[in-house]
Order: sequence, then C-alpha cells, then structure tokens
Amino acid sequence: MQQDEAVIGCTGELLLPTRGAAGPGEILVRVRGGSETFLAWSSQPLPKGATVLVVESRGCREVDVIEWVDPLDALDGDADGAG
Repeated sequence: MQQDEAVIGCTGELLLPTRGAAGPGEILVRVRGGSETFLAWSSQPLPKGATVLVVESRGCREVDVIEWVDPLDALDGDADGAG
C-alpha cells in the first residue's frame, strides 16, 4: 500500500474513540486545503474529541496516531497561571 505522506505530521480530532489493539477510531484532519477523515489506530485507547498527531500512514485512508498537546497552548496556560 502506498503511504499518504501529506497527512503525516498533521493534527486532528477524534470523531470516534480509538480502542488500542482492539480497533481503530476515526479522525478528522485538515489536509490539502480541506478536511478529510481517516481510520485512526493508536497503541492505547484514546477518547472521542482527543487531539491527536498523525505519526504514520498505513495507506488506504488509515493512519497511526498519538495523543497530542500543542506546546504553544501549554505555554499560554502557564502564562495565565503565573500572573
């Protein structure tokens, strides 16, 4: 299967939760000037609504994801808490 290189490194939101080894969820990713859905696989279960990072393409509209916290959002939270 040919990988979809454009989606690797993109972030998205889980529309359906992942179940780890038990099965995929579904992710909505902004890519190629629009939004596309992919089956999303993760090593650990992740909840619906989680922000995830695409780390690998399995081809055929399937990707591997990990949970993602935007470091810039984390910095904004620290600044608000410090003042």
